[in-house]
Amino acid sequence: MPAVKVPRKSTVIDMTAMTDVAFLLLTFFMLTTKFKPDEPVNINTPSSISQILLPEKDIIQILIAADDKVYFEIDGKFTRIALLERMGEKYQISFTDAEKNAFALIGTIGLPISQLKQYLDLSPDARKKVVPSGIPCDSTRNELGDWVHQARLSNPAFRVAIKGDSEASYTVVKQVIATLQDKKVNKFNFITSQEQPVGD
Repeated sequence: MPAVKVPRKSTVIDMTAMTDVAFLLLTFFMLTTKFKPDEPVNINTPSSISQILLPEKDIIQILIAADDKVYFEIDGKFTRIALLERMGEKYQISFTDAEKNAFALIGTIGLPISQLKQYLDLSPDARKKVVPSGIPCDSTRNELGDWVHQARLSNPAFRVAIKGDSEASYTVVKQVIATLQDKKVNKFNFITSQEQPVGD
């Protein structure tokens, strides 16, 4: 009985379709990635062994620098525009569409509301040269409380997190916490750097 010859098949695989998909995915991720804007100040957070992670979105961050200046940051372009409109109504300041768009692109606010309009009129390069004076949060002029209140009206899902420098004074941290409690924000997070527990 003659042996059955198995037909030989080509081992060449056409990779064209896979290459196209890879380049499409690469292009998609390059175009949709959002880079975190530079913070106006470096904050050296204290260490902690907490394992609780903050969510990726809907966060109000209050930054306290080593020189006790206070900054405010929220995510979401349209939420930032809505927040600016609310603050403009409260303080009777009208912002142009160009100023609203500029505000939507900046991540962190570190100026009194009276200086914000002039700041937004600057070019992006000129804004980088401005030395922020911080948001007032003392008992006589507590603009931080208004930022927090109006932000939570713009998006009720916001969670509040405090990112304080380890060198910041206790008085300012206490004032920020008192401001949050005054605005009925009794649940908030402290952002810390990770520390390994003793014995690991």
